[in-house]
Amino acid sequence: MTAVSMEAARGGAAPRSKGRHRSHQIAFAVIVALVLVSPFFVYPVFLMKVMCFALFALAFNLLLGYGGLLSFGHAAYFGMASYMTAYAAKHWGWTPEVSVLAGVALAAALGLVFGALAIRRQGIYFSMITLALAQMVFFFCLQAVGFTGGEDGIQAVPRGSLFGLVPLTSDNALYVFVAAVFIAALVMMYRIIHSPFGQVLRAIRDNEPRAISLGYHASRYKLGVFVLSATFAGLGGSVKALVFQLASLTDVHWSMSGEAVLMALVGGMGTVFGPLLGATVIVTMQNYLASFGAWVTVIQGVVFVLCVLLFREGILGLVARKTRSQL
Repeated sequence: MTAVSMEAARGGAAPRSKGRHRSHQIAFAVIVALVLVSPFFVYPVFLMKVMCFALFALAFNLLLGYGGLLSFGHAAYFGMASYMTAYAAKHWGWTPEVSVLAGVALAAALGLVFGALAIRRQGIYFSMITLALAQMVFFFCLQAVGFTGGEDGIQAVPRGSLFGLVPLTSDNALYVFVAAVFIAALVMMYRIIHSPFGQVLRAIRDNEPRAISLGYHASRYKLGVFVLSATFAGLGGSVKALVFQLASLTDVHWSMSGEAVLMALVGGMGTVFGPLLGATVIVTMQNYLASFGAWVTVIQGVVFVLCVLLFREGILGLVARKTRSQL
């Protein structure tokens, strides 16, 4: 490439980067505005459920969309963090913020151990290892009645008082806490994606042998993003335990891992805000189509098939392509 063409490339890249940054700023402003205004029009518990599962979907997207690693076992981190938070709050009497941190720490520890095992293989073998490990966690939760409550789960989890000062018993007070956690986590994931770490992740995802030839330790980056993804998934599960005051086997079931895949794919895999939109769509369907009973899963399957056939890049990916912007 000549000096002139290099200058032209740099000149063209700058406006694109500036435009992308501006579109992301607008998207963040819209999300914050919706988070602040929505409780006046929508049931707060429903909104908190959306945010909890949005964190779960965003965590999964961090691993697959930017790391190129397909996990079928993310429910293990979501569910175990939920159990840990519920147990700490109910049996140890810990404050909500400490209970959430305990759940997140357990999810991160599991992610470190499981990730170290799983990244030794690639492709479908990696996915099957994550599924097998998650099933082990499920059967552990089923049998460890003293910790998880078995089939009954941990019920009547106290919401407690934030820092021992601000009671979170009301839905509105808890909403402020969940919204703050959600926005902070979203900003953190955005910074991770657009950091040098995130750039290397994309390079490994697109061409791992070339990234290795440039001197990057691919396995370290894979393990790093695996742990980060498990941590954020655990954050979603921990907050969910406080919102519904319940931790159950549903949180660690393999179908919960499928929910994360569905939300990320419907919203837009590999986009910053796509999984948030996907989580909103799926949770809304589950909530307002509950009268259909088991048919809700059939409807979700139809939506999933339509997304794969008509717009594989997801809803937000389609919007980004049509508007020629990067979301």
